[in-house]
Amino acid sequence: MTVARGKGVSPQEVAGRYPYLYHMAEAGTWESIRKNGLLSTSALLDLYRFVGAAREAIECRHRPGSVTISNPPLPDAVIRDQRPMSDKRLRTCLSGASPAQWYKLLNGKVFFWTTEPRFVTLLKAYSGRRHLMLTIDTASLLSCETHDVTLCPMNSGATRPYAHPRSPATFQPIETAPFHERRKRGLEPVAEVCVEHSVRDIAKHTTRADHVVLHGDTFRVLERIV
Repeated sequence: MTVARGKGVSPQEVAGRYPYLYHMAEAGTWESIRKNGLLSTSALLDLYRFVGAAREAIECRHRPGSVTISNPPLPDAVIRDQRPMSDKRLRTCLSGASPAQWYKLLNGKVFFWTTEPRFVTLLKAYSGRRHLMLTIDTASLLSCETHDVTLCPMNSGATRPYAHPRSPATFQPIETAPFHERRKRGLEPVAEVCVEHSVRDIAKHTTRADHVVLHGDTFRVLERIV
């Protein structure tokens, strides 16, 4: 894939700047992730056959606390809260969509952080808890998922400490993302790499899987799983 300078970016350029991506999941979920893939909230609700009002409450509304879902014989699954978000703040910065549409948009994506410091920022929102940290080979992931990938220059799931302007167009396909434009302005080109719905073969792209906990301003590896 060749992209004209200033009009998007190639997967190779993304991988060159961000050779590894990072994802945080609940501790103890690696075997389920290896078996079922890395699932967005919407994909998880598909797997657990959630429909109607019960699904809408999770997928289209703010979650002030984590939600545990069940559908035997599947093991219970935990959907993380959205504490970094605020409906009130979201309404001040969101255009082109309602809050419900924004939540559904986010819940349909699998998110990867582009740097370890950004991953640590996410950990700080859940300080004191053990988490599963996946380290992903960017080139490997993008070679398989390019058509379902969008790039985002901000933390799309937070309105604190700043409610940065956002809209559905904040997520751009690789071929139209303002990667080089942001670099020229001295800005970090990408904060989040997003894949629609799920990454079924995530184990193939995972270079490490660790249980970690926040330790000061960084993280400490408690156990290496892969």
